[in-house]
Amino acid sequence: MDELRAHINKLRHDFGKKKLLEGEAGDDPIQLFDRWFLEAVDAKVNEPNAMTLATSTTAGMPSQRIVLLRNYKQANFVFYTNYLSRKGKEIAQNPVASLLFFWPELERQIRINGKLSIQTEAESDEYFASRPRESQLGAWVSEQSAVISGRQELDLRFTEIEKKFSGRDIPRPHYWGGYILNADAIEFWQGRPGRLHDRLLYSKGSAEKWTRVRLAP
Repeated sequence: MDELRAHINKLRHDFGKKKLLEGEAGDDPIQLFDRWFLEAVDAKVNEPNAMTLATSTTAGMPSQRIVLLRNYKQANFVFYTNYLSRKGKEIAQNPVASLLFFWPELERQIRINGKLSIQTEAESDEYFASRPRESQLGAWVSEQSAVISGRQELDLRFTEIEKKFSGRDIPRPHYWGGYILNADAIEFWQGRPGRLHDRLLYSKGSAEKWTRVRLAP
């Protein structure tokens, strides 16, 4: 274990691929997000839409997990999940959250904070209908975050649900759908040599206008 700890302490990666300067970033964080996301896709980042979602209880106990960005428009970022899962229950108690995109291939991170709301049923229905059939079945099979007896319970449940919906369209479960995070703060991080990274924070004011400041790394 001492050798492992020593190895961890020696892990080093110096950054230096790109810069993030105010003149290039612009005044609109959504336009910058557009550019960075397209660059992540072009760079063939593995699952560029994967993001860490952090939620917390009203007592302040945090939890995190990876979810997938499925849509965004202006400052509204959309993901889907089970409303009865741990994250769903925490969101019901405390409807604020933080998103984190990490693209190591580009030495970049984006942090997004904001308030959450539930997407309309029609929008959730539309997205659910576009999912692969096995994913649709999975939404019915899994009582997400609930304790189960073992893998066999899931497999048996899948067989039952598959038989139930055989030969017909699968409707969206009422407990499954989309959340929209309306961003009020977006921070862009670009790795730089010597740990003197670039950090630009955009914050939305009461007039729905964004202001930009540079943060020390």
